[in-house]
Amino acid sequence: MSAQNTKTVKAGEKVRVVLVGGSGYAGFEVIRILLRHPQAQLVGVFGPESALGPMESFYPLLSKQVPLDQELFTPEKVAAVRADLAMLCVPHKVAMSYVPQLRKLGIRVIDWSADYRIADKAVYEQWYCPHTDPAGLAEAVYGLPEYYAARIAKAGLIANPGCYPTCSALALAPVLQAGLIKPEGIVVNAVSGISGAGRKPMLKFHYPERNENYEPYGVGDHRHMPEIEQTLSDIAGRPVTLLFQPHLSPMDRGMLCSIYAEPTRPVTAEELNDVLEAAYADKPFVRVRRDVLPATKYVATTNYCDVTARVAKGKVVLFSALDNLIKGASGQAVQNMNLMFGLDETAGLF
Repeated sequence: MSAQNTKTVKAGEKVRVVLVGGSGYAGFEVIRILLRHPQAQLVGVFGPESALGPMESFYPLLSKQVPLDQELFTPEKVAAVRADLAMLCVPHKVAMSYVPQLRKLGIRVIDWSADYRIADKAVYEQWYCPHTDPAGLAEAVYGLPEYYAARIAKAGLIANPGCYPTCSALALAPVLQAGLIKPEGIVVNAVSGISGAGRKPMLKFHYPERNENYEPYGVGDHRHMPEIEQTLSDIAGRPVTLLFQPHLSPMDRGMLCSIYAEPTRPVTAEELNDVLEAAYADKPFVRVRRDVLPATKYVATTNYCDVTARVAKGKVVLFSALDNLIKGASGQAVQNMNLMFGLDETAGLF
């Protein structure tokens, strides 16, 4: 049984945060967000034996901003800095080996890997690997703030959503809830910047391979597809099936989804956008665009997701855009942290 800790932070107090995996792109982004956060303090950065040393050695921009070394991760070191929260920016399988140790210490966790996103253990294992922490899987709350804020606020373990699932779900969920599109036959055509592949050097991400090169991948078997279907089925209250087709674009960051669905009845773009606006009227980080189509440049380096709807040749066409490193990763993690500790949801974010 994990130790419970539902601490909220009062005025003048700070959430003590440790980051596990600070040398990657998403880790770098969350460090920068935490530096400006009015009620959070980064008290430790931990990583594997292959990536240890001063944070400025990984990112020279952090010189004189983060006087911390990335140290070798151990639960004892995390406990020693009296952390309230651990953010895990590590690969799947690694995360599930760390989470039980941290939860036993009463430390709340936001995991950015896929290890706790898929609730059904058998489905997870079909797409990833054997799962060794079924108790954590049962405890985890899916961290999409626009739909699960009340559960997030009480959670000890958050599964931070993937960038593609966030971008897809925020566009589709309201119109599915309203019954305006059929829950099958949906096609999500998605494009991501190269930073979504991580920082590890690989031939296929080498500059000559990626520059001026736009290509599809993961045809019919991308691991985010079951996550998207699970999320939308839960929100819509009925099974949702779709084809998710990602593409890699020669840009540093950003994500754009073009989504095609069959309407359940004749519908106008105005009606669809009215539904989107009603769904997100009190959600600070979703903007409904009526006159300007979503674009990666309009959301870059922000925690916003822009959405809109159109009707073309009898099809409902939805568009959504976000920054894959912010709303698709680090910013969303901070948004979840804010909810978990009773802070303003927008604290530290823009």
